[in-house]
Formats: sequence, C-alpha cells, structure tokens
Amino acid sequence: MKSFIKLFITSLLLSSAFISTSYASGCAGEYYQITVTNLTRSQIMSPFIVSTHSKPFSLFTAGSEASPELSALAQDADTRGLEALMSNAPGSREVAISGGPVLPGKTVTVEIPAHGGKYVSLASMLVTTNDAFTGLNGARVRGKYNSYMSVAYDAGAENNDESCAYIPGPPCGNGGAASEEPGEGYVYVHQGIQGTGDLDSSFDWRNPVAKITIKRIRK
Repeated sequence: MKSFIKLFITSLLLSSAFISTSYASGCAGEYYQITVTNLTRSQIMSPFIVSTHSKPFSLFTAGSEASPELSALAQDADTRGLEALMSNAPGSREVAISGGPVLPGKTVTVEIPAHGGKYVSLASMLVTTNDAFTGLNGARVRGKYNSYMSVAYDAGAENNDESCAYIPGPPCGNGGAASEEPGEGYVYVHQGIQGTGDLDSSFDWRNPVAKITIKRIRK
C-alpha cells in the first residue's frame, strides 16, 4: 500500500492543469465523454474510476454500509477493488480510470465506449480527508448531454479524527493506515473539515464539490 501512495503523490506532482485521457479502441461508434470539474478550494480529488453498465448498479446507498471496495477508495484512493467489482457487475460494459488526479478548479476528461451502457457510475476520493468521496451512483444517461452536481459523502469506514497519520493527501502523505476508532458504519453526506485534528479550515468545502458532465459523441 505504501508504494501505491508514493505513486499517487508522484502523480499529483506531475499533474498538468488539464488532463485528458482517451480510452478509445480505435473503432468507430458511440462514446461517452465524461468530464469532472473539481469545485473545491483546496481538496485534491484522486484519479476517478468510471463504469458504464446496461443495468442499474448501486455503487453505494446513503444510510447503508459502504462496500469494502468503496471504503478502500474513500480511505486511500485505491481503485483496485472497485475496478474488479464494477467489471463483474451485472450488465457491465466498460471500466476506466482517469490519467491523473483532479486539482482544485481543474478538469479531467475520459472518453469511454458506450457499448449500449445506459448507466454511468464513478467515484473519486477527496484526498485530504479520512474517508470522503464523491461521484455518481448509477446515473441514467438520457439524450446527448447530461450534467450533475455531486456532493461529498463520508464512507463511514473510518473515524474522522483529521489526523495526518491516516490521511494520504497533502500536507499529510500517509496512506494504508486507519484510525483504531471505528467510523459511523454507513454512508452519509460529509460534514466537511471540522478542525479537530491536524487539518485546518483551509481544507473545508461547501457542497457540491464536483460538476460532472456526460456527452454522447461519435468517432
């Protein structure tokens, strides 16, 4: 896990103001162009994982326990479990991960083959938190253009002690460890940074935290 965090921090340092990653296979057809804009002042969002599926897929349910795979993303920006979960979900069509994190005020775009997928799910961690994430939960794609404003959720997997010992993002840089104090045990709308630990109010936010657009394009 430590090596994963080192690679993540390195990717932050190498990120440009705008990152565009294409997953085109070279075949003509319909694609979804999915764009995420970070609306926060100082929270970096981890590379986001996106999936298309032909059947409804629930990435999370507010008020219910987060899956271990989603908890891993929310705590350490680790997409490996979610990638497997999304790939094996009923009706799964495509799964992709953006080429870099989304810095405050910046945008990242992924192009992914539609392949008949009527629904889109995606998730990204707010990295200077214990276990905050944002994303889309099985959004139905209608027409040529869809726009969403996404709030930050707490995965409820880890106590929000705001201690740098358990936070992967700057200024902390520590991942792969969680507070011994249990989390709330369910997903809920995040309350933001409270200033109870090593983090000050500069890392706080007001919802929504991301603007997400989905455009149908042809190649």
